[in-house]
Amino acid sequence: MNKLITTLAFASLAFTTGLHAQTTDAKTELAAKVVKLQQGPELDRLIAQLAGSTTQELIASWGPRLETNVAKANQQKASEALNAELKKYSDDTNQLIAKQVSKVSTDVLVPAYAERFTLEELQQIATFFESPAIKKYQASSPELGNMFVQKLIDASRADVLARAKQFDAAALKIVGGPAAAPKATPPAKK
Repeated sequence: MNKLITTLAFASLAFTTGLHAQTTDAKTELAAKVVKLQQGPELDRLIAQLAGSTTQELIASWGPRLETNVAKANQQKASEALNAELKKYSDDTNQLIAKQVSKVSTDVLVPAYAERFTLEELQQIATFFESPAIKKYQASSPELGNMFVQKLIDASRADVLARAKQFDAAALKIVGGPAAAPKATPPAKK
């Protein structure tokens, strides 16, 4: 009798372990599918922004060096050569970051999704991302985002420029330097 109970217990444990492995594998596969489905144009923009931020750091570092180390007569040519190198760097950096997307998604997002969502929830999310409306949204998103950003810039430009002038005035008081040229006044009458 004890042998039968032990055999049944092991069989139950093996069944539960096998079922858990199948569920875990299915969740992991579905989580991987969801991660892949959600990666649309927004991911491309994120990659470009990350690459662009590193490019801006280089510009901030090398721009002043260009002005200090290169004679004025040669600055235009040096600037063009530097811009060509920056373009190569930006393109390469974009590709380097893009190459890491799959690995980081697999290492980070897939396990996180599998941990946080049930199998049924992952299926619902996958169905959502596969819907024609979401695919259309993802395709339209960059254009709509650009339209929004451009209108936002246009709408806030005057206020931002006015605030920049206030900053310049305050910075001049703090840092000092040449004051703005006084306005011409008419000659005094004799």
